[in-house]
Amino acid sequence: MIYVALLRGINIGGRNKINMKELKRSFERIGMLNVVTYINSGNIIFEDPVHSEAEIVQLLEDVISADFSLEIKVLIRSLKQFEQVMNALPEDWVNDKTMKSDVLFLWDEIDDETILDQFILKPEIDTALYVPGAILWSVSRENSSRSGLNRLVSKKIYKKVTIRNVNTTRKIFNIMKGVE
Repeated sequence: MIYVALLRGINIGGRNKINMKELKRSFERIGMLNVVTYINSGNIIFEDPVHSEAEIVQLLEDVISADFSLEIKVLIRSLKQFEQVMNALPEDWVNDKTMKSDVLFLWDEIDDETILDQFILKPEIDTALYVPGAILWSVSRENSSRSGLNRLVSKKIYKKVTIRNVNTTRKIFNIMKGVE
């Protein structure tokens, strides 16, 4: 099965540095196949026909700890799960000069539509949609400083989310389909 591992909080502001080539070798060493990394923010596409999703997460967190001496949370999504997110993502949402659009991938323990109640949504500014496994969020650039998304970092649930902009999300999906 094809998966993406979304690592939370690596290579941000000089913290939790992980070299992607070394990370790829670590994945391959523990048996992951067709490993492809995308940009430096911890997006690794791979194939694993053997392990359960829970086993994969444990293997990946263990190898990152062993090889890089970092305790990094790993979220994985199968191609099918990622495709559900992509099918819900409005085609006209972009990340450019006029619009900021993100996908907030959710850990299982907070993956429920009621999670939107814990976000500080400003309906006149923010658009947020729940899809199993993620929240899709968009705001115009001119209102981005007033967006409720900015206050997410102060919430407890922030540690159970990893965020990718829609451009990165679409690229990851295309790479996953290419590995298939």
